[in-house]
Amino acid sequence: MDDFHILAFETSSTLCGVALLSRTGGRTRLRTAMHEGRAAHAERILPMAQDLLVQAGLGRGELTAVAFGQGPGGFTGLRVACGVAQGLAVALDIPVLPVDSLCAVACQGAGEDPAGVHVVLQDARMNEVYAAVYRAAGADWTTLQAPALLARADVAAWAGRESAGWGMQAGGGWTAHGDALAAFPGLDGELEALGGRIAAAAPQSAHAQAGTIARLAQRAWSAGRAVDAAQASPAYVRDKVAYTTVERAGGLGGNPQVDAAALTLHDMMPADVDEVAAIESRVQSFPWTRKNFADGLAAGYRGWVVRRMGAMLGFALVMDAPDIVHLLVIGVRPDAQRQGVGAHLLRRCIDHCRQTGLTALTLEVRPSNGQAIAFYRQHGFVQVGLRRGYYPALQGREDAWIMTLTLAADAA
Repeated sequence: MDDFHILAFETSSTLCGVALLSRTGGRTRLRTAMHEGRAAHAERILPMAQDLLVQAGLGRGELTAVAFGQGPGGFTGLRVACGVAQGLAVALDIPVLPVDSLCAVACQGAGEDPAGVHVVLQDARMNEVYAAVYRAAGADWTTLQAPALLARADVAAWAGRESAGWGMQAGGGWTAHGDALAAFPGLDGELEALGGRIAAAAPQSAHAQAGTIARLAQRAWSAGRAVDAAQASPAYVRDKVAYTTVERAGGLGGNPQVDAAALTLHDMMPADVDEVAAIESRVQSFPWTRKNFADGLAAGYRGWVVRRMGAMLGFALVMDAPDIVHLLVIGVRPDAQRQGVGAHLLRRCIDHCRQTGLTALTLEVRPSNGQAIAFYRQHGFVQVGLRRGYYPALQGREDAWIMTLTLAADAA
């Protein structure tokens, strides 16, 4: 890799940290500085950065990129790190590397043997918790669930419901990290009862540190994930910290909570293919392969995934024909079935038909799959044909019913 100098800032907690990660002549060196005290972040951060540059014998103009911990965390602290990073990037005409602060906590807690799934739980104040889930494979980290906000009372139920999906990703158990484990007495015991392990990490590892932000930024730089300064922003997971006067007058009290049961729908992207193929392998006797899904997306097929709090629950993939949309494959994680996930996906497929001006949605289904046939009939599909010997079976081949939903009839 070419030489580089990455300056990183982390102010998502009471720690105000700066790090300078430099690679010159094949050698890498990390310099760090830290101050404890949230109120002094704005006045301390730039002098600490300048001290590190002086120690390294560098001028600001020699920086390759600037990184910052984007949170989640305290609003004021996040704005400090992001604002300073953006200002330097604009002044020096260099890119920015936003880094997930909770992933940094996972890295610190995992130590030298990070393999497996790592759940980060950070105290978000107001009896709430920031929650995120990551998978480590060697030096690479994958986000299984992006940072989200939970009520303290919902954490154990959330972990119990979603941990089946985490295990599917890693083939094993999971480890919990973060300052919420100490901030909320009894939380560690609730998680252990669900099969989670509690990390025995030093207290300072419970908050993201600038040195870890710098190392994660280096990986992002190598992967080409730098952004323009205008695109950098903090991760404000808590969009709303209090109800308005009008809302309170209407009877709302306390603080708004994120609905831990809410389903969200997203376009299927190449980065989703591993999770999609893993679900497919659990619900089909003769599943599509990862390559099948990747090739489909590359060919221009449209797909969607449903998530709850970041964890994937189901997916659908369609192909547009000249006068009809073909639903190629749809699947829902076994522990998420009968919760509205399939209906959510099917509605999106129908909306896609209407948006593209096509008049019908068609699919194939095994006659032996009574549950699926009942589901499709419930949503207006009717059998219009038969394909002989269409599906592979444990013994020989199985026919396929062709079922179609005509949108004119659906809209009537």
